[in-house]
Amino acid sequence: MTRPSLIAGNWKMNGMLADARALAKAIAGGHRPAAGNRSDVVLCPPAPLLLAVGEALAGSAVALGGQDCHAKPSGAFTGDVSARLLADIGCRYVIVGHSERRTLHGESDATVRAKAEAALAAGLIAIICVGETLAEREAGATASVLERQIDGSVPAAAAAATTVVAYEPVWAIGTGKVATTAQVAEAHGGLRRRLARNHADGGEFRLLYGGSVKPDNAGELLALPDVDGALVGGASLDAGQFLAIVAAARG
Repeated sequence: MTRPSLIAGNWKMNGMLADARALAKAIAGGHRPAAGNRSDVVLCPPAPLLLAVGEALAGSAVALGGQDCHAKPSGAFTGDVSARLLADIGCRYVIVGHSERRTLHGESDATVRAKAEAALAAGLIAIICVGETLAEREAGATASVLERQIDGSVPAAAAAATTVVAYEPVWAIGTGKVATTAQVAEAHGGLRRRLARNHADGGEFRLLYGGSVKPDNAGELLALPDVDGALVGGASLDAGQFLAIVAAARG
């Protein structure tokens, strides 16, 4: 792997204050990369826990990230969080376009693109999520869906240094189902080709796999040539499991 790996923990709407601090400290204390290690690790807790988790991660090799941001830098958007504010409180990353945002909140590719543009403008690294539903896969539309999402969701100004793409087959998120290595390899290969077509350094974008990633399948998935890391959901709520996935990325 020539690109630095990235393991991102998406806590979703889980965690209370004391538990979040303890979990963040356990992960920060357990992640001690050796000199020259090129693996990046980020935790993305719910917005009200960002400051507490950031304090727990201070001085460690684990970065802080948000789970979403608004497309505007400020304004009358009750309940939303701007990318500028995330950066101001110490975030380095932000997830945009997660399938749960796309399906539960009706976010379109254009909405995701606008949020990614806001993230880049604020100096954050955008983790842009794409992925097909089970119906789309069974219809043989996976490749066309991913191409449409890449074309519509990734800003023209995106670059490998500022943008990560996470492939999350919707049917594998939180279901215990995991795409086969052949399915992941095919999807990531197609994403790589599409990014290379759209961006001068598209071949260097980091591509993450997300969808029921666990310690027992992480090694096999992370060994695939076009898989540069993982977007981890449930397993990121357990320090031991998450650190095992991080170790598999260092492999």
